[in-house]
Amino acid sequence: MSDESQMGHRSGNRVVTAHLEMFVVDEADVVLSITAAGDYQRVDEELLVTVEGREVGFTQDDQLCFVKNVRRGLLVVDYQATIVGDAPEATATDLEIFRYIRPSRYCESDRLGPLARAEFAGLAGADLLAGVSSWVGTNIAYVTGSSRPIDGAVATLLGREGVCRDFAHLTAALLRANNVAARVVSVYAPGLYPMDFHVVTEACIDGIWYVVDPTCLAPRSSLVRIATGSDASDIAFLTTLRGVVELNYMSVTATTAGSLPTDEITELVRLR
Repeated sequence: MSDESQMGHRSGNRVVTAHLEMFVVDEADVVLSITAAGDYQRVDEELLVTVEGREVGFTQDDQLCFVKNVRRGLLVVDYQATIVGDAPEATATDLEIFRYIRPSRYCESDRLGPLARAEFAGLAGADLLAGVSSWVGTNIAYVTGSSRPIDGAVATLLGREGVCRDFAHLTAALLRANNVAARVVSVYAPGLYPMDFHVVTEACIDGIWYVVDPTCLAPRSSLVRIATGSDASDIAFLTTLRGVVELNYMSVTATTAGSLPTDEITELVRLR
């Protein structure tokens, strides 16, 4: 197996957008995670938040946007950006490996340890990543609306169905149970159908983070990182901290110049 897939290299820029419409029932504090990660070179980037047509302020870092004291009414969020080139290579620190090899709320690797070690005995490195990806993709059915927001890897395994976040949780849990640091990443995904926010897994081999996506719904090399964390609790695109907010409408787009690259599940691909 090659050290890294050459099929994943792209030509041209990627353009991403998100449009959210929410009704704030009671004054609320809202956290959004929809902007491209801070290590990308971006042009024409804009994040606009309005309530009943009036622009409101927010606090932002590389992963989160905090909108505080949102009054009752229609809250609209618009984001757009053009991603130029690739992000720097993601390398793992010792502290990151420690953080992402532990069990977490939705990735119960401690409970799946015996299964994971027996199922993938003898596999390591790239072969382990390919083996877990193939196993999850074969044994779990992608069924829209099949899981609850509180379901973790164990529930997905028992139910044998889920959506992208469930695939990512189970993949990360099985890898962590085999002593491989793994984390979940929300992304914009050119080629995804139907278009939406997408969630994949990143696994660490020899200090480098590689993308694992058993859904095979979009080519990994065209993905655009939004947020990174231990599980979905760290990367949700919308979190209401206080008050009541009802999501009424959402539209996401992600395109890349030229044709989409091919993808091969057995190849190592970095999130660029």
